[in-house]
Amino acid sequence: MVNEELPAPHKTPGAAVEPRAGDSDRDAVAEQLRIAAGDGRIDLGELEERLDRTYAARTYGELDVLVADLGGRLEAREASAAEEVLTLRPRMNNMVQSGRWSVPRRIVAETKISLLTVDFTEAVCPHREITVEASTGMGHIRLIVPRGWGVRIDPSSTNTGNIVNKAAEQAEPGAPVLTVIGHPRSGPIRIKQRRRG
Repeated sequence: MVNEELPAPHKTPGAAVEPRAGDSDRDAVAEQLRIAAGDGRIDLGELEERLDRTYAARTYGELDVLVADLGGRLEAREASAAEEVLTLRPRMNNMVQSGRWSVPRRIVAETKISLLTVDFTEAVCPHREITVEASTGMGHIRLIVPRGWGVRIDPSSTNTGNIVNKAAEQAEPGAPVLTVIGHPRSGPIRIKQRRRG
């Protein structure tokens, strides 16, 4: 049987069809906007406006406009951010991670005898899901999250009687979820939610 050459596809006149963006594309742009806000390149009002437009965007072109002045969509930056880990290990003195800081996807918090506080209330969080691996000896870990965030204790946690979670388990729509993998010994892990005001 002889293969016949197929005819060229018929092209209709008019503008080219613009490629559609998916959820992962919108999430990547939202992450880049939150990082830009954390760096002080856009203010919080502009962040909220651009995030609204990001989640309503249907095409790559609509997303590109939102980050054109921020270097464009950065796939390499998104990939490197996925591997980012913050390690907090106080030795003798107490340690506080607070104020305006950028939250990575994964945090390792370990203390033997000191108090370690991780306060997320003023932090910029570019991710929807964050994991905190927390372990204590005789020390104490305190996690403080903003209103709207959800906090869940991972089933792989041990000695859960020493983990006290006073934060909501369900996050508000669009807010981050913090998963705590806790391994306390004699020192507790306490999680609380910052009240409004």
